Amino acid sequence: MVFPGFSEASFAHGQTTLQALIGGAGPPVLLLHGFPQTRAAWHLVAPILARHFTVIVPDLPAYGRSQGPVPSADGASHSKRAMAGDMIAMMDSLGHTRFAVAGHDRGGRVAYRLALDHPDRVSALAVLDIMTTLDTWEAMDWRDAVAAYHWPFLAQEAQFVERMIGADSEAYLAHLVGRWIGQGNVLDPGAYADYAQAIARPSVIAAMAADYRAGAAMDVQIDQADRAAGRRLACPLTVLRGAQYAPGPLAPAWIAWTADGHPPPEHVFDCGHFLAEEAPQNVARALLDAFGDPTV
Repeated sequence: MVFPGFSEASFAHGQTTLQALIGGAGPPVLLLHGFPQTRAAWHLVAPILARHFTVIVPDLPAYGRSQGPVPSADGASHSKRAMAGDMIAMMDSLGHTRFAVAGHDRGGRVAYRLALDHPDRVSALAVLDIMTTLDTWEAMDWRDAVAAYHWPFLAQEAQFVERMIGADSEAYLAHLVGRWIGQGNVLDPGAYADYAQAIARPSVIAAMAADYRAGAAMDVQIDQADRAAGRRLACPLTVLRGAQYAPGPLAPAWIAWTADGHPPPEHVFDCGHFLAEEAPQNVARALLDAFGDPTV
């Protein structure tokens, strides 16, 4: 997937090697994609932001073109704390001591964990279509479990999930996109091809499953510890939501995590789950507002 004016870079940290695209000039902004996607999810938003910022767009560890550790049985290898540490190492390599971060879906979970674990590094945070992992599990009733069945499914034991998805990864990708995209919308064929190529690889499927296993174990435990300790985000938070995917407000769920105990600003767009691809102009404008357009 082509990002005009962006260059490819590689960053090694422990057992992880991140492949990222970097473009633009100005204050640094980190963009993190979600499941079951790759960095291509930002192909319409990143070039807009690059007019104002230095934009870094990696594939999450072991997603897309990135490599990651061998998945552990409990998913701890792919905890959001571990992934956040990889992002810190990458930003260190680039010389960015403080930066803004936006994350969609699973990338949003890495993003808020990054902000909680490294409060001195994150200047502003934007999350797309998520609550915290702990809040999501606690709010899940039988209706939510049907709508978001992939959460408990992907958290099942190793190799079962990998075999199920690996049997027809293209069909599974099409199934997810069809469930989550807004009415009448389509994804760019080039971006979709990037997702399909990635999810066809056994290593990527294993990483996705490990990601969700961590989300049902270590990630919950870390969130619980933070809640018990009263930890809150030190930076400003902005919430973005696709109304056709998440019909109810998400901002109230973040009150317990904001620095001032007030609901964060929430931007709502008439689209499905793939906000950055379905409503790129609106998402870019919201992120410019959230991160402070340096040209204004």
